[in-house]
Amino acid sequence: MLRLARLGQKIWPEWIDHDLTIVLTARLCMSSARAVAGVVTAIYLAAEGFSALRIGLLFLCVALASAVMSSTFGLVSDRIGRKVFLVGVPLVASVSAFVFAFNRTTAMLFVFGALGSFGRGAGAGAGNVGPYQPIESAFVAEKVPEQWRTDSFGRLAFVSSLGALAGGLLSALARPGSSVGAAATAAYRPAFLAAAGLSALAGLFALGLSEPARQREHERGRFVFPRRSWGMLWRFWITNGMNGMAIGMFGPFVSYWFHRRFGASPAEIGLLFAVVNLATLVSSLVAADIGRRFGTVRSIVGVRLVGGLLLIPMAISPSFFVAGGIYLLRMLAQRVGLPLRQSFTQSVADPDERASLAALSVLPAQGSQAGSQVLAGYLFDEVSLAAPMILAGALQTINAVTYAKLFGSFETDKTSPELVEDFEGDVLPGAVPSTAPVPKE
Repeated sequence: MLRLARLGQKIWPEWIDHDLTIVLTARLCMSSARAVAGVVTAIYLAAEGFSALRIGLLFLCVALASAVMSSTFGLVSDRIGRKVFLVGVPLVASVSAFVFAFNRTTAMLFVFGALGSFGRGAGAGAGNVGPYQPIESAFVAEKVPEQWRTDSFGRLAFVSSLGALAGGLLSALARPGSSVGAAATAAYRPAFLAAAGLSALAGLFALGLSEPARQREHERGRFVFPRRSWGMLWRFWITNGMNGMAIGMFGPFVSYWFHRRFGASPAEIGLLFAVVNLATLVSSLVAADIGRRFGTVRSIVGVRLVGGLLLIPMAISPSFFVAGGIYLLRMLAQRVGLPLRQSFTQSVADPDERASLAALSVLPAQGSQAGSQVLAGYLFDEVSLAAPMILAGALQTINAVTYAKLFGSFETDKTSPELVEDFEGDVLPGAVPSTAPVPKE
C-alpha cells in the first residue's frame, strides 16, 4: 500500500491544482485527437489519390499556417491572456476534423488541414499540438512553482502519452480495406469524427480555467518582440530550424511510411503507436529526475542524438516488427527530451515574454519543416522509402552537436533561480553557467 501511495504521489503530486488539472485533462483530449489524425490523415489522403509529393504539399500548407498562428497567438497571448486560445484552438481543430469526415474536395482538405494543424504532432508522439502548445507552456509556467516546472511538463508529456495511446486505438475506427474515393471518405469518417469530438472536449474543458488579469496593462493589445530574451531566441532559431528540417522528412509521414513499406493497416499502425505510448509513459515522469542528474542541456543533447541515430537502422529494417521495435526505442528517448526542452525554454525566457519566446523559437522549425516535407514526398515517390529517413537521421544527429555548442554554457536548476548574463549581456532568468556548481535538492 505504501508503494502504491508513493506511486500515486509521483503521478499526481499535491502541487497539481484545479487549473493544472484542467490543462492536463484538455491535453489528454487534444493528444488523443491528434494521435487519431496522425495515424489516418496521410493514409486517407493516399486513398483519395494523393501522391506522396501532393501529401507533402498539403503538409507544407499545414506547417506554414501553423507557423503564422503559433507566432501570432504567442505574441497576442502575452498581452491579452492564454485562456481564449486554450479554448479556441481546440474548437478550430474540431471543426477541421469534422470537415475531413464529410468533405473530399481538395481545396477544403488543404484549408482545413492547415487550420487544424493536421500533419503536426504525427506519429506515436502526438506531443506537438500545433499553435496550442506555446500558449499551454506559458500558462503552465506561470501557474506552477518554479521548482516543479520541469516536473509539470513531465506530467503534460505523461498525459500526452496516455492520450496518444487512446488515439492510436481509436484509429482502428477507420476500416478502409481497399476503399478509394467516396468509399474511403465513408470508411475514415468514424475516426475523424472521434478526433472532432475529442478536440471539442479539450476546448470545453478549458472554459473552466481561471486566469488573473494581465500585468503591464499599458501594453495590452500591442505586439512586442521578445527583446529581453533575444540572446536565447537566435540560438533556438538555429537549432530548431535544423531540427524542423529533420522532423519534416519523417514526422508527418510515419504512418504513411509504415503503410507503404510494410502494407500495415491503420488498425495495425494504431496498435503499434498504442504499445509505444504505453511503454513510454514512465519516460515522461522521470524526465525531470534525468535533467537534475545529468543537466538539462546535456540530457536534451543526449536524447536528440539517440533519436537521430536510431532513424537510420529503422529506415532499413526488414520487417514491421523490427522497425516498430526501433521506433519504440526512439520514442523512449524523445519522451524524455520533450518536457526538458519545454521547461528549458520557459526557464530562460523573461516572464513577460514566455509565450512569445515559445512561439517564435519554433518559427524557423516550422518553416524548414514545411520545405523538407515537400522534399520528403519527392524522395518517397522518386528515390526510395528509406532516403528521407536516413537524411532525417543525419540532420538530427548534426543538430544534437549544434545544440551542445550553442547551449552548452547554460544549465537550469529549478531550485536556484539565479540571474546570469548570456554572451550578449542579456539577463536570462533561471540560468546558471554549466561550470558553476549546481545546488542539489
